[in-house]
Amino acid sequence: MEEYEFETQNNIDKRVYILIIYDIIDNKRRARLVKLLKGYGFRVQKSCFEAFISGRLYEELRRKLSSYAGSEDSIRMYRIIGKGQVTSYGQVIDREQRDVIIV
Repeated sequence: MEEYEFETQNNIDKRVYILIIYDIIDNKRRARLVKLLKGYGFRVQKSCFEAFISGRLYEELRRKLSSYAGSEDSIRMYRIIGKGQVTSYGQVIDREQRDVIIV
């Protein structure tokens, strides 16, 4: 079991915690989406990423995501505000906290 907490309400640098889940039918488009998401956060399941990023990066990612979904696909991004706790059972994910710099 793994547990971690986050707080977005009072942090100084205004970072946001996001959860992105997706169901992309096309393998090429799905691989491109995974590559994009790895630049922002970390994979927690095959079709699920978590990230703790700045508000600017959040808005940037929101703008980019629509181009990855076809008419039969689904991408959902949850912005979780306030205090939160995650409890995970089974495989422990190697989540390293890092600042993301996209050039």
